[in-house]
Amino acid sequence: MNVGIIGSGTMGSGIAQVAATSGCKVKLYDTNQAALDSAKTALEKILNRLVEKERIDTAEKSRIQDNIAYVDTLKGLADSNLTIEAIVENLDIKKKVFSELENYVAEDCIIASNTSSLSIASIAASLKNPKRCVGIHFFNPAPLMKLVEVIPAIQTSYETLEKAIDTISGWNKAVAVAKDTPGFIVNRVARPFYGEALRIYEEGLADFATIDHSLKTLGGFRMGPFELMDFIGNDVNYTVTETVFAAFYFDPRYKPAFTQKRFAEAGYLGRKSGIGYYEYNENGRRVTESESEASHDKALASLIFNRVLVMLINEAADALFLNIASAKDIDNAMTKGVNYPKGLLAWADEKGIDWCVSKMDELYDEYHEDRYRCSPLLRKMNKKGIRFFEN
Repeated sequence: MNVGIIGSGTMGSGIAQVAATSGCKVKLYDTNQAALDSAKTALEKILNRLVEKERIDTAEKSRIQDNIAYVDTLKGLADSNLTIEAIVENLDIKKKVFSELENYVAEDCIIASNTSSLSIASIAASLKNPKRCVGIHFFNPAPLMKLVEVIPAIQTSYETLEKAIDTISGWNKAVAVAKDTPGFIVNRVARPFYGEALRIYEEGLADFATIDHSLKTLGGFRMGPFELMDFIGNDVNYTVTETVFAAFYFDPRYKPAFTQKRFAEAGYLGRKSGIGYYEYNENGRRVTESESEASHDKALASLIFNRVLVMLINEAADALFLNIASAKDIDNAMTKGVNYPKGLLAWADEKGIDWCVSKMDELYDEYHEDRYRCSPLLRKMNKKGIRFFEN
């Protein structure tokens, strides 16, 4: 298969590496020759590290490199069977690129976007043949993260969807099919991990370190929400939150936090700026480890963990209720896309659906905010005494 990748940044280069490793002939396109040179150098370093770790040999390294060509014109992607765009999250720019690309590629070439938050239907509308358009959303770093969300627009043909699923599965990735709604699965369901943690902080219940400690020790999350926001970048995470909030017609469940807005405005972006919710050295390591109150106050840790967890479960349940994806795909998306320790719907079964409803109702009774409304699906399941998954 011939694959064209548009954009030679970290994500585009990572997708190119994945496709080339799977035996595809890849053309990586960028308008900036310096960016292409940088991508080629970065791939050399990545493959050299894999050779050093004995994960590949020198012959495999050469095979992967030989499978990637670097081009500086869209016309250079003319022989592609599949193109994946991985450029800036700007709808107008994406539409312009797609409409130009369509002039060069064959009628049966799939044109896909790696967007994490924009409407696939809007992107597809820029094409003369929108049936060939689909969302194929990788997670960073693409070579390491197992999950890929595949998102059909309302215009996407069944054949395009099936080809996309088969291709990405053949690249040794776990595919989760999602409805074309804001945030798809992961960026929608994960919002409370950040949003509720920020709310807990803003209420003065706990500091950053305490909230992170609670989620890691009681929940088994690899990173706490403030560590993760620092890792992603407060500017990036805040922009995604704003986008999802606006796209859902300002539903209060997705309301951004002033704390994160101010940190982004101050340039406290996290690891990449040296300071965020924590301080970092030039190698991106935390300068000092803050002592957590949760290590002394078990009741506080439990309160924090349960509150964030039930909000995550409620969001996952609502995604299923609104047919965003199947229960299996929602749980796979969260474990394989953002490394959650358990699928949220399986976690709900473990805690008990009655526990989930009770906790959500406690929060609503305390705040009387629509932010804390319980998913209708959880209520229905609780009345019927059913679970998300059978034992």
